[in-house]
Amino acid sequence: MSAPASSRENVWDGARLFPPGASMSLDSYQGDGFYDEMFEADGTPRPRARLLAQRLESMPIGDLQRRQKAADRTLLNMGITFSVYGHSAGTEKVWPFDVIPRIVEAEDWRYIERGLRQRITALNLFIDDVYHDGKILRDGVVPRELVHNAACFLEPCAGLNPPNGVWCHIVGTDLVRNGDGRFYVLEDNLRCPSGVSYVIENREVMKRTFPQVFAGLRILPVEDYPERLLEMLQHVAPPTNGPPTVVVLTPGIYNSAYFEHSFLAQRMGVELVEGSDLVVHEGFVCMRTTSGLQRVDVIYRRIDDTFLDPRTFRPDSALGVPGLMDVYRAGRVALANAPGTGVADDKAVYAYVPQIVRYYLGEDIILENVPTHVCWDPKQCDHVIANIDQLVVKPTNESGGYGIMIGPKASAEERAQCVAAIRANPRNYIAQPMLALSRVPTIVEDHLEGRHVDLRPYILYGKELFVLPGGLTRVALRKGSLVVNSSQGGGSKDSWVLTE
Repeated sequence: MSAPASSRENVWDGARLFPPGASMSLDSYQGDGFYDEMFEADGTPRPRARLLAQRLESMPIGDLQRRQKAADRTLLNMGITFSVYGHSAGTEKVWPFDVIPRIVEAEDWRYIERGLRQRITALNLFIDDVYHDGKILRDGVVPRELVHNAACFLEPCAGLNPPNGVWCHIVGTDLVRNGDGRFYVLEDNLRCPSGVSYVIENREVMKRTFPQVFAGLRILPVEDYPERLLEMLQHVAPPTNGPPTVVVLTPGIYNSAYFEHSFLAQRMGVELVEGSDLVVHEGFVCMRTTSGLQRVDVIYRRIDDTFLDPRTFRPDSALGVPGLMDVYRAGRVALANAPGTGVADDKAVYAYVPQIVRYYLGEDIILENVPTHVCWDPKQCDHVIANIDQLVVKPTNESGGYGIMIGPKASAEERAQCVAAIRANPRNYIAQPMLALSRVPTIVEDHLEGRHVDLRPYILYGKELFVLPGGLTRVALRKGSLVVNSSQGGGSKDSWVLTE
Protein backbone atom coordinates (compact mmCIF):
# COMPACT_ATOMS: atom_id res chain seq x y z
CA MET A 1 0.00 0.00 0.00
CA SER A 2 1.07 3.60 -0.16
CA ALA A 3 3.45 5.42 2.15
CA PRO A 4 2.15 7.41 5.13
CA ALA A 5 0.16 10.46 4.09
CA SER A 6 2.80 12.84 5.44
CA SER A 7 5.32 11.61 2.89
CA ARG A 8 3.08 11.52 -0.14
CA GLU A 9 0.22 13.98 0.33
CA ASN A 10 1.20 16.75 2.73
CA VAL A 11 4.48 17.61 1.03
CA TRP A 12 5.46 21.14 1.97
CA ASP A 13 6.80 23.53 -0.60
CA GLY A 14 10.35 24.10 0.57
CA ALA A 15 10.83 26.99 -1.87
CA ARG A 16 8.70 29.14 0.44
CA LEU A 17 10.97 28.48 3.42
CA PHE A 18 14.36 29.10 1.85
CA PRO A 19 15.86 32.07 0.03
CA PRO A 20 15.36 32.21 -3.75
CA GLY A 21 17.97 30.14 -5.55
CA ALA A 22 18.68 27.88 -2.58
CA SER A 23 19.36 24.28 -3.60
CA MET A 24 18.97 20.92 -1.94
CA SER A 25 21.83 19.64 0.20
CA LEU A 26 22.61 15.93 0.56
CA ASP A 27 24.93 16.49 3.53
CA SER A 28 22.30 15.41 6.05
CA TYR A 29 21.70 12.04 4.39
CA GLN A 30 22.61 9.16 6.72
CA GLY A 31 23.75 5.68 5.68
CA ASP A 32 23.10 4.24 9.17
CA GLY A 33 25.67 1.51 8.64
CA PHE A 34 23.89 -0.16 5.71
CA TYR A 35 25.29 -0.59 2.21
CA ASP A 36 23.97 2.45 0.37
CA GLU A 37 23.79 2.15 -3.40
CA MET A 38 24.26 5.86 -4.01
CA PHE A 39 26.81 6.90 -1.39
CA GLU A 40 30.04 5.52 0.02
CA ALA A 41 30.37 5.06 3.77
CA ASP A 42 32.03 8.50 4.03
CA GLY A 43 29.08 10.17 2.30
CA THR A 44 30.67 10.76 -1.10
CA PRO A 45 28.63 9.61 -4.11
CA ARG A 46 29.62 6.30 -5.66
CA PRO A 47 31.08 6.64 -9.19
CA ARG A 48 27.88 5.33 -10.79
CA ALA A 49 25.78 7.93 -8.97
CA ARG A 50 27.95 11.06 -9.11
CA LEU A 51 26.09 12.68 -11.98
CA LEU A 52 22.71 11.94 -10.40
CA ALA A 53 23.88 13.38 -7.07
CA GLN A 54 25.05 16.54 -8.83
CA ARG A 55 21.66 16.86 -10.55
CA LEU A 56 19.84 16.51 -7.22
CA GLU A 57 22.04 19.02 -5.41
CA SER A 58 21.57 21.55 -8.20
CA MET A 59 17.79 21.44 -7.86
CA PRO A 60 16.13 24.36 -6.04
CA ILE A 61 14.66 23.55 -2.64
CA GLY A 62 11.13 22.22 -3.07
CA ASP A 63 11.59 21.27 -6.73
CA LEU A 64 12.12 17.58 -5.95
CA GLN A 65 8.97 17.46 -3.86
CA ARG A 66 6.98 19.17 -6.60
CA ARG A 67 8.19 16.59 -9.09
CA GLN A 68 7.21 13.78 -6.73
CA LYS A 69 3.72 15.22 -6.50
CA ALA A 70 3.63 15.55 -10.29
CA ALA A 71 4.61 11.90 -10.61
CA ASP A 72 1.87 10.88 -8.18
CA ARG A 73 -0.69 12.84 -10.20
CA THR A 74 0.56 11.26 -13.42
CA LEU A 75 0.18 7.78 -11.98
CA LEU A 76 -3.35 8.62 -10.86
CA ASN A 77 -4.31 10.09 -14.24
CA MET A 78 -2.80 7.12 -16.09
CA GLY A 79 -4.79 4.71 -13.91
CA ILE A 80 -1.69 2.82 -12.78
CA THR A 81 -3.01 0.78 -9.87
CA PHE A 82 -2.73 -2.47 -7.95
CA SER A 83 -5.16 -4.28 -5.68
CA VAL A 84 -4.83 -5.30 -2.04
CA TYR A 85 -7.13 -8.13 -1.06
CA GLY A 86 -9.31 -7.32 1.92
CA HIS A 87 -8.27 -3.68 2.12
CA SER A 88 -11.02 -1.60 3.69
CA ALA A 89 -10.34 1.49 1.57
CA GLY A 90 -11.34 -0.22 -1.65
CA THR A 91 -10.13 -2.59 -4.32
CA GLU A 92 -7.59 -0.51 -6.23
CA LYS A 93 -4.72 1.63 -4.95
CA VAL A 94 -2.55 4.04 -6.93
CA TRP A 95 0.90 2.56 -7.43
CA PRO A 96 3.36 4.01 -4.83
CA PHE A 97 6.38 5.40 -6.69
CA ASP A 98 9.49 7.31 -5.64
CA VAL A 99 11.19 9.54 -8.21
CA ILE A 100 14.79 9.01 -7.01
CA PRO A 101 16.03 6.28 -9.40
CA ARG A 102 18.08 3.25 -8.48
CA ILE A 103 21.31 2.94 -10.52
CA VAL A 104 22.97 -0.34 -11.53
CA GLU A 105 26.44 -0.24 -13.09
CA ALA A 106 27.05 -1.97 -16.42
CA GLU A 107 29.57 -4.33 -14.80
CA ASP A 108 27.11 -5.35 -12.07
CA TRP A 109 24.41 -5.91 -14.69
CA ARG A 110 26.64 -8.17 -16.80
CA TYR A 111 27.22 -10.30 -13.71
CA ILE A 112 23.50 -10.42 -12.90
CA GLU A 113 22.58 -11.27 -16.49
CA ARG A 114 25.09 -14.13 -16.69
CA GLY A 115 23.85 -15.51 -13.39
CA LEU A 116 20.19 -15.36 -14.40
CA ARG A 117 20.81 -17.05 -17.75
CA GLN A 118 22.60 -19.87 -15.97
CA ARG A 119 19.93 -20.20 -13.30
CA ILE A 120 16.90 -20.24 -15.63
CA THR A 121 18.57 -22.71 -18.00
CA ALA A 122 19.20 -25.12 -15.12
CA LEU A 123 15.74 -24.69 -13.57
CA ASN A 124 14.07 -25.38 -16.90
CA LEU A 125 16.05 -28.62 -17.22
CA PHE A 126 15.07 -29.50 -13.64
CA ILE A 127 11.34 -29.02 -14.30
CA ASP A 128 11.52 -31.12 -17.46
CA ASP A 129 13.44 -33.85 -15.63
CA VAL A 130 11.13 -34.17 -12.60
CA TYR A 131 8.07 -34.52 -14.86
CA HIS A 132 9.79 -37.16 -17.00
CA ASP A 133 12.62 -39.48 -15.94
CA GLY A 134 13.41 -37.87 -12.59
CA LYS A 135 17.13 -38.55 -12.93
CA ILE A 136 18.10 -35.86 -10.43
CA LEU A 137 15.76 -37.45 -7.88
CA ARG A 138 16.99 -40.94 -8.59
CA ASP A 139 20.59 -39.76 -8.14
CA GLY A 140 19.70 -38.26 -4.77
CA VAL A 141 20.81 -34.72 -5.63
CA VAL A 142 17.38 -33.40 -4.65
CA PRO A 143 15.27 -35.55 -2.28
CA ARG A 144 12.41 -37.22 -4.15
CA GLU A 145 9.93 -36.77 -1.31
CA LEU A 146 10.76 -33.06 -1.06
CA VAL A 147 9.73 -32.57 -4.71
CA HIS A 148 6.73 -34.89 -4.72
CA ASN A 149 5.38 -33.32 -1.51
CA ALA A 150 5.62 -29.81 -2.93
CA ALA A 151 2.23 -28.11 -3.20
CA CYS A 152 3.05 -27.08 -6.77
CA PHE A 153 4.18 -30.51 -7.98
CA LEU A 154 1.26 -31.55 -10.20
CA GLU A 155 0.89 -35.23 -11.12
CA PRO A 156 -1.23 -34.42 -14.22
CA CYS A 157 1.79 -32.59 -15.67
CA ALA A 158 3.92 -35.77 -15.77
CA GLY A 159 4.97 -36.50 -19.32
CA LEU A 160 4.02 -33.09 -20.71
CA ASN A 161 6.21 -31.82 -23.54
CA PRO A 162 5.97 -28.03 -23.89
CA PRO A 163 7.02 -26.52 -27.24
CA ASN A 164 10.80 -26.56 -27.71
CA GLY A 165 11.21 -28.07 -24.24
CA VAL A 166 10.69 -24.71 -22.53
CA TRP A 167 8.54 -24.71 -19.39
CA CYS A 168 9.33 -21.33 -17.82
CA HIS A 169 8.80 -18.73 -20.56
CA ILE A 170 8.48 -15.74 -18.20
CA VAL A 171 10.45 -15.61 -14.95
CA GLY A 172 10.83 -12.93 -12.28
CA THR A 173 13.79 -13.62 -9.98
CA ASP A 174 14.08 -11.60 -6.78
CA LEU A 175 17.58 -10.33 -5.95
CA VAL A 176 18.87 -8.54 -2.88
CA ARG A 177 22.14 -6.75 -2.23
CA ASN A 178 23.65 -7.55 1.14
CA GLY A 179 25.94 -5.49 3.35
CA ASP A 180 28.95 -6.84 1.43
CA GLY A 181 27.66 -5.16 -1.74
CA ARG A 182 27.06 -8.48 -3.51
CA PHE A 183 23.81 -9.57 -5.13
CA TYR A 184 22.09 -12.75 -3.94
CA VAL A 185 18.99 -14.56 -5.18
CA LEU A 186 16.22 -14.36 -2.61
CA GLU A 187 13.63 -16.41 -4.53
CA ASP A 188 12.52 -17.50 -7.98
CA ASN A 189 9.07 -16.83 -9.46
CA LEU A 190 8.28 -19.22 -12.31
CA ARG A 191 4.48 -19.43 -12.27
CA CYS A 192 2.85 -16.06 -13.02
CA PRO A 193 5.44 -13.42 -12.06
CA SER A 194 3.92 -9.94 -11.92
CA GLY A 195 5.21 -6.39 -11.86
CA VAL A 196 6.79 -5.89 -15.28
CA SER A 197 4.13 -3.37 -16.34
CA TYR A 198 5.26 -1.10 -13.52
CA VAL A 199 8.84 -1.24 -14.82
CA ILE A 200 7.64 0.23 -18.12
CA GLU A 201 5.29 2.74 -16.55
CA ASN A 202 7.88 3.87 -14.00
CA ARG A 203 10.21 4.76 -16.86
CA GLU A 204 7.45 6.64 -18.67
CA VAL A 205 6.60 8.62 -15.53
CA MET A 206 10.26 9.49 -14.97
CA LYS A 207 10.61 10.78 -18.51
CA ARG A 208 7.54 12.96 -18.09
CA THR A 209 8.34 14.43 -14.69
CA PHE A 210 12.14 14.34 -14.49
CA PRO A 211 13.54 14.64 -18.02
CA GLN A 212 16.67 16.57 -17.04
CA VAL A 213 18.07 13.75 -14.91
CA PHE A 214 18.41 11.61 -18.03
CA ALA A 215 20.75 14.16 -19.62
CA GLY A 216 24.33 12.91 -19.72
CA LEU A 217 23.42 9.36 -18.67
CA ARG A 218 23.17 6.44 -21.08
CA ILE A 219 20.47 4.17 -19.71
CA LEU A 220 19.42 0.86 -21.25
CA PRO A 221 15.78 0.93 -22.45
CA VAL A 222 12.92 -1.14 -21.06
CA GLU A 223 10.10 0.03 -23.32
CA ASP A 224 10.49 -2.80 -25.83
CA TYR A 225 9.47 -5.52 -23.36
CA PRO A 226 5.89 -5.98 -24.74
CA GLU A 227 7.27 -6.48 -28.27
CA ARG A 228 9.79 -9.03 -27.00
CA LEU A 229 7.08 -10.77 -24.98
CA LEU A 230 4.83 -11.05 -28.04
CA GLU A 231 7.72 -12.32 -30.15
CA MET A 232 8.43 -15.03 -27.55
CA LEU A 233 4.77 -16.06 -27.34
CA GLN A 234 4.48 -16.29 -31.11
CA HIS A 235 7.65 -18.38 -31.20
CA VAL A 236 6.15 -21.11 -28.98
CA ALA A 237 2.91 -21.34 -31.00
CA PRO A 238 1.97 -24.64 -32.67
CA PRO A 239 2.08 -24.74 -36.50
CA THR A 240 -0.60 -22.52 -38.05
CA ASN A 241 -1.57 -21.39 -41.54
CA GLY A 242 -1.03 -17.74 -40.66
CA PRO A 243 0.11 -15.52 -37.80
CA PRO A 244 -0.66 -17.24 -34.49
CA THR A 245 -3.45 -15.86 -32.32
CA VAL A 246 -2.23 -14.91 -28.85
CA VAL A 247 -4.44 -14.04 -25.86
CA VAL A 248 -3.84 -13.03 -22.25
CA LEU A 249 -5.96 -15.08 -19.83
CA THR A 250 -6.92 -13.14 -16.68
CA PRO A 251 -8.97 -14.16 -13.63
CA GLY A 252 -10.80 -10.82 -13.91
CA ILE A 253 -10.94 -7.32 -12.56
CA TYR A 254 -10.63 -8.30 -8.90
CA ASN A 255 -7.21 -9.88 -9.33
CA SER A 256 -4.39 -7.86 -7.74
CA ALA A 257 -2.49 -7.73 -11.05
CA TYR A 258 -5.42 -6.97 -13.35
CA PHE A 259 -3.92 -3.63 -14.36
CA GLU A 260 -0.88 -5.49 -15.65
CA HIS A 261 -2.95 -8.06 -17.53
CA SER A 262 -4.83 -5.36 -19.42
CA PHE A 263 -1.68 -3.26 -19.89
CA LEU A 264 0.31 -6.07 -21.50
CA ALA A 265 -2.58 -7.20 -23.69
CA GLN A 266 -3.03 -3.66 -24.95
CA ARG A 267 0.69 -3.09 -25.56
CA MET A 268 1.00 -6.40 -27.43
CA GLY A 269 -2.17 -5.74 -29.43
CA VAL A 270 -3.82 -9.02 -28.37
CA GLU A 271 -7.14 -9.89 -26.72
CA LEU A 272 -7.56 -9.94 -22.94
CA VAL A 273 -9.89 -12.82 -22.12
CA GLU A 274 -11.41 -14.61 -19.15
CA GLY A 275 -12.08 -18.33 -18.97
CA SER A 276 -15.70 -17.84 -20.05
CA ASP A 277 -14.48 -16.27 -23.32
CA LEU A 278 -12.75 -19.51 -24.34
CA VAL A 279 -14.11 -22.92 -25.26
CA VAL A 280 -12.69 -26.20 -26.55
CA HIS A 281 -14.21 -26.92 -29.96
CA GLU A 282 -13.28 -29.80 -32.28
CA GLY A 283 -9.95 -30.36 -30.52
CA PHE A 284 -8.84 -26.72 -30.44
CA VAL A 285 -9.16 -23.82 -28.02
CA CYS A 286 -11.38 -21.13 -29.50
CA MET A 287 -12.30 -17.61 -28.49
CA ARG A 288 -15.87 -16.41 -28.66
CA THR A 289 -16.16 -13.34 -30.89
CA THR A 290 -19.00 -11.42 -32.52
CA SER A 291 -18.08 -13.20 -35.75
CA GLY A 292 -18.14 -16.67 -34.21
CA LEU A 293 -15.41 -18.91 -32.82
CA GLN A 294 -11.77 -18.04 -33.53
CA ARG A 295 -8.93 -20.48 -32.91
CA VAL A 296 -6.43 -19.51 -30.19
CA ASP A 297 -2.84 -20.71 -30.56
CA VAL A 298 -1.05 -19.27 -27.52
CA ILE A 299 -2.41 -18.45 -24.06
CA TYR A 300 -0.35 -16.19 -21.81
CA ARG A 301 -2.11 -17.34 -18.69
CA ARG A 302 -2.19 -15.21 -15.56
CA ILE A 303 -4.16 -17.65 -13.44
CA ASP A 304 -2.77 -20.36 -11.19
CA ASP A 305 -2.18 -23.86 -12.53
CA THR A 306 -4.96 -25.59 -10.65
CA PHE A 307 -7.60 -23.19 -11.97
CA LEU A 308 -6.71 -23.75 -15.64
CA ASP A 309 -8.92 -26.74 -16.35
CA PRO A 310 -11.65 -28.03 -14.00
CA ARG A 311 -11.54 -31.45 -15.70
CA THR A 312 -7.85 -31.92 -14.88
CA PHE A 313 -7.28 -29.93 -11.71
CA ARG A 314 -9.84 -28.25 -9.45
CA PRO A 315 -13.38 -29.26 -10.44
CA ASP A 316 -14.75 -26.15 -8.71
CA SER A 317 -12.74 -23.73 -10.87
CA ALA A 318 -14.84 -21.20 -12.75
CA LEU A 319 -11.77 -19.36 -14.07
CA GLY A 320 -10.41 -21.91 -16.50
CA VAL A 321 -11.44 -23.75 -19.66
CA PRO A 322 -12.84 -27.31 -19.46
CA GLY A 323 -10.74 -29.59 -21.66
CA LEU A 324 -7.85 -27.13 -22.05
CA MET A 325 -5.22 -29.60 -20.84
CA ASP A 326 -6.28 -32.20 -23.42
CA VAL A 327 -5.68 -29.67 -26.20
CA TYR A 328 -2.34 -28.72 -24.60
CA ARG A 329 -1.20 -32.34 -24.38
CA ALA A 330 -2.07 -32.78 -28.05
CA GLY A 331 0.19 -29.84 -28.96
CA ARG A 332 -2.63 -27.75 -30.40
CA VAL A 333 -2.24 -24.80 -28.05
CA ALA A 334 0.73 -23.34 -26.14
CA LEU A 335 0.57 -22.18 -22.53
CA ALA A 336 3.02 -19.73 -21.03
CA ASN A 337 4.13 -20.54 -18.49
CA ALA A 338 3.65 -24.27 -18.80
CA PRO A 339 1.58 -25.86 -16.02
CA GLY A 340 3.75 -27.40 -13.31
CA THR A 341 6.54 -24.82 -13.30
CA GLY A 342 5.73 -23.92 -9.69
CA VAL A 343 7.66 -26.95 -8.49
CA ALA A 344 10.86 -24.98 -9.20
CA ASP A 345 9.90 -21.90 -7.19
CA ASP A 346 8.97 -23.81 -4.07
CA LYS A 347 11.18 -22.19 -1.41
CA ALA A 348 12.36 -25.56 -0.12
CA VAL A 349 13.48 -26.59 -3.62
CA TYR A 350 15.17 -23.16 -3.90
CA ALA A 351 17.69 -24.31 -1.29
CA TYR A 352 18.94 -26.96 -3.74
CA VAL A 353 19.42 -24.69 -6.78
CA PRO A 354 23.25 -24.61 -6.47
CA GLN A 355 23.24 -28.43 -6.68
CA ILE A 356 20.72 -28.29 -9.55
CA VAL A 357 23.00 -25.96 -11.52
CA ARG A 358 26.01 -28.19 -10.97
CA TYR A 359 24.06 -31.36 -11.85
CA TYR A 360 22.73 -30.15 -15.20
CA LEU A 361 25.37 -27.66 -16.31
CA GLY A 362 28.53 -28.84 -14.54
CA GLU A 363 29.15 -25.29 -13.30
CA ASP A 364 29.38 -23.48 -9.99
CA ILE A 365 26.46 -21.15 -9.43
CA ILE A 366 27.15 -17.53 -10.38
CA LEU A 367 24.41 -15.76 -8.41
CA GLU A 368 24.48 -17.33 -4.98
CA ASN A 369 21.45 -18.19 -2.87
CA VAL A 370 20.83 -16.64 0.50
CA PRO A 371 21.87 -19.35 3.03
CA THR A 372 18.72 -21.35 3.70
CA HIS A 373 17.63 -23.87 6.33
CA VAL A 374 15.00 -26.37 5.19
CA CYS A 375 12.76 -27.30 8.12
CA TRP A 376 11.83 -30.53 6.31
CA ASP A 377 15.25 -31.82 7.46
CA PRO A 378 15.06 -32.68 11.21
CA LYS A 379 18.54 -31.37 12.06
CA GLN A 380 17.98 -28.11 10.22
CA CYS A 381 14.54 -27.81 11.81
CA ASP A 382 16.04 -28.15 15.30
CA HIS A 383 18.56 -25.42 14.43
CA VAL A 384 15.80 -23.10 13.22
CA ILE A 385 13.70 -23.57 16.35
CA ALA A 386 16.71 -23.06 18.61
CA ASN A 387 17.61 -19.83 16.82
CA ILE A 388 14.11 -18.59 15.96
CA ASP A 389 14.88 -15.12 17.37
CA GLN A 390 17.70 -14.62 14.83
CA LEU A 391 16.11 -15.94 11.63
CA VAL A 392 13.51 -14.97 9.04
CA VAL A 393 10.99 -17.80 8.61
CA LYS A 394 8.99 -18.12 5.38
CA PRO A 395 6.23 -20.45 4.18
CA THR A 396 7.42 -22.36 1.14
CA ASN A 397 4.47 -21.53 -1.11
CA GLU A 398 3.24 -18.10 -0.02
CA SER A 399 3.92 -14.91 -2.00
CA GLY A 400 3.39 -11.17 -1.58
CA GLY A 401 5.25 -11.07 1.74
CA TYR A 402 2.45 -12.94 3.55
CA GLY A 403 3.26 -15.36 6.36
CA ILE A 404 6.82 -14.13 6.97
CA MET A 405 8.08 -14.05 10.57
CA ILE A 406 11.12 -11.81 11.12
CA GLY A 407 12.61 -13.26 14.29
CA PRO A 408 14.69 -10.29 15.50
CA LYS A 409 11.66 -7.98 15.21
CA ALA A 410 8.91 -10.38 16.30
CA SER A 411 7.37 -10.60 19.77
CA ALA A 412 7.86 -13.64 21.97
CA GLU A 413 4.26 -14.65 21.24
CA GLU A 414 4.78 -14.38 17.47
CA ARG A 415 7.92 -16.48 17.66
CA ALA A 416 6.11 -19.12 19.75
CA GLN A 417 3.27 -19.26 17.21
CA CYS A 418 5.82 -19.67 14.42
CA VAL A 419 7.56 -22.54 16.24
CA ALA A 420 4.21 -24.28 16.69
CA ALA A 421 3.45 -23.88 12.97
CA ILE A 422 6.86 -25.30 12.01
CA ARG A 423 6.41 -28.33 14.26
CA ALA A 424 2.95 -28.94 12.84
CA ASN A 425 4.15 -28.85 9.22
CA PRO A 426 7.95 -28.62 8.89
CA ARG A 427 7.81 -29.19 5.09
CA ASN A 428 6.02 -25.88 4.74
CA TYR A 429 8.81 -23.68 6.15
CA ILE A 430 12.33 -22.49 5.46
CA ALA A 431 14.47 -20.05 7.43
CA GLN A 432 17.16 -17.59 6.40
CA PRO A 433 19.44 -15.17 8.23
CA MET A 434 18.19 -11.59 8.46
CA LEU A 435 20.03 -9.75 5.71
CA ALA A 436 21.20 -6.15 5.88
CA LEU A 437 19.46 -5.22 2.62
CA SER A 438 21.03 -2.38 0.67
CA ARG A 439 19.36 1.00 0.78
CA VAL A 440 18.75 3.84 -1.66
CA PRO A 441 17.78 7.48 -1.05
CA THR A 442 14.01 7.97 -0.97
CA ILE A 443 11.88 11.11 -0.57
CA VAL A 444 10.44 11.45 2.93
CA GLU A 445 8.57 14.72 3.44
CA ASP A 446 11.18 17.46 2.85
CA HIS A 447 14.37 15.40 2.68
CA LEU A 448 15.93 12.10 1.61
CA GLU A 449 16.21 9.02 3.80
CA GLY A 450 17.56 5.55 3.07
CA ARG A 451 15.02 2.80 2.42
CA HIS A 452 15.66 -0.91 1.81
CA VAL A 453 15.19 -2.32 -1.71
CA ASP A 454 15.23 -5.52 -3.71
CA LEU A 455 15.34 -6.06 -7.48
CA ARG A 456 13.19 -8.26 -9.69
CA PRO A 457 14.63 -8.70 -13.20
CA TYR A 458 12.37 -10.36 -15.78
CA ILE A 459 13.58 -13.10 -18.09
CA LEU A 460 11.93 -14.27 -21.31
CA TYR A 461 12.78 -17.75 -22.60
CA GLY A 462 11.76 -18.34 -26.20
CA LYS A 463 14.11 -18.73 -29.12
CA GLU A 464 16.76 -17.38 -26.76
CA LEU A 465 17.02 -15.99 -23.25
CA PHE A 466 16.40 -12.26 -22.84
CA VAL A 467 16.87 -10.41 -19.54
CA LEU A 468 15.07 -7.06 -19.27
CA PRO A 469 17.65 -4.45 -18.17
CA GLY A 470 17.11 -3.51 -14.56
CA GLY A 471 13.69 -4.86 -13.75
CA LEU A 472 11.48 -3.78 -10.87
CA THR A 473 13.09 -2.10 -7.87
CA ARG A 474 10.73 -2.50 -4.92
CA VAL A 475 11.30 -0.24 -1.94
CA ALA A 476 10.16 -0.58 1.66
CA LEU A 477 8.64 2.87 2.17
CA ARG A 478 8.07 2.32 5.88
CA LYS A 479 11.09 3.33 7.94
CA GLY A 480 13.10 0.33 9.11
CA SER A 481 10.95 -2.14 7.20
CA LEU A 482 12.55 -4.96 5.22
CA VAL A 483 9.32 -5.98 3.45
CA VAL A 484 9.15 -4.42 -0.01
CA ASN A 485 5.94 -5.97 -1.33
CA SER A 486 3.28 -3.45 -2.35
CA SER A 487 0.71 -5.46 -0.40
CA GLN A 488 2.80 -4.88 2.73
CA GLY A 489 3.46 -1.14 2.39
CA GLY A 490 6.13 -1.12 -0.31
CA GLY A 491 6.53 0.96 -3.45
CA SER A 492 8.88 1.09 -6.40
CA LYS A 493 11.57 3.07 -8.19
CA ASP A 494 12.80 3.30 -11.74
CA SER A 495 15.84 1.03 -12.24
CA TRP A 496 18.59 2.49 -14.43
CA VAL A 497 21.14 0.10 -15.92
CA LEU A 498 23.97 2.24 -17.23
CA THR A 499 25.86 1.43 -20.42
CA GLU A 500 29.65 1.47 -20.44
